[in-house]
Amino acid sequence: MGQSISVAAKNVDGFCVFTTDRVLTGQDGVRFESAEQAEAGAGFPAVLAARLFATDEAISSVWVAASEVVVGRVDGWHGDATRAAEQTITDLYRFYN
Repeated sequence: MGQSISVAAKNVDGFCVFTTDRVLTGQDGVRFESAEQAEAGAGFPAVLAARLFATDEAISSVWVAASEVVVGRVDGWHGDATRAAEQTITDLYRFYN
């Protein structure tokens, strides 16, 4: 139930920029630098950040603004990490698969 989000990923200077087909926040954006900070937040950006941190312990920051999600990762980005983060974003609005 719910709709999947279409996502395109691009690695830029140690970050991965995920561009989505929908707006997730206002233009100001929200930054999370830890799982605890995300879990204490409210709204879809906080939920998404908490899920990303839970998916990959190497994630160091998540910034969500409009239709972009910029994720920092300590170990850099590789195929499996990029795919896992992309799937987490894709499934944000899915209630069950």
